[in-house]
Amino acid sequence: MTEKTALITGASRGLGAALALALAPTHHIIAVGKTTGALEELDDRIKAAGGSATLAPMDITTDAAMQTLCRGIYDRWGRLDLWAHAAIHAAPLAPAQMIDAKDMAKSTAANVTATATLITYIAPLLGLTGEAIFFDDPRAGTPFFGSYGATKAAQIALARSWQVETVKTGPKVHILTPEPMPTATRARFFPGEDRGQLADPNAEAKRLLAQLSS
Repeated sequence: MTEKTALITGASRGLGAALALALAPTHHIIAVGKTTGALEELDDRIKAAGGSATLAPMDITTDAAMQTLCRGIYDRWGRLDLWAHAAIHAAPLAPAQMIDAKDMAKSTAANVTATATLITYIAPLLGLTGEAIFFDDPRAGTPFFGSYGATKAAQIALARSWQVETVKTGPKVHILTPEPMPTATRARFFPGEDRGQLADPNAEAKRLLAQLSS
């Protein structure tokens, strides 16, 4: 098959859903998320715009599910053209000395361990010419962002290592920094914020994707 494929992890809502919609005119979307209803709504919007999608309601921290996903991609398409990793676990804000152990474990599992595992599974699918996108949110050292900031920084550290390791061989790894958007994740961190001043996710997705070609 010759159609381009784009895997979006964290596609249920927010930036991930916006990226799926922006890529749908040129790619078959493989949408991964934990919320089935949100994925079905995304599928409806993609189909209404003339695109197509495969829904994968899965938890990226479940290794067996990610193995099944990647094997399914290989069996059906043989490769991936693009992977956008928008999945993130946002633990409640807390002083460093009061971080809940379960929250820290969930943050590490989703933001670090799952990312490292996915890289090992997805890299062969991307091959030499595919592209991967990670999204930075530099909160390390910010008050009360201990678990999120530390694990997000670790996630991006993994991406940066992969980026420099593959400069000559591919796949091409991009690390982009979105503008603040009115997402559910941000609402947990900044309740009561004037969301009207934040960037529209759909416009932001298009702006970020434009950076790939530049």
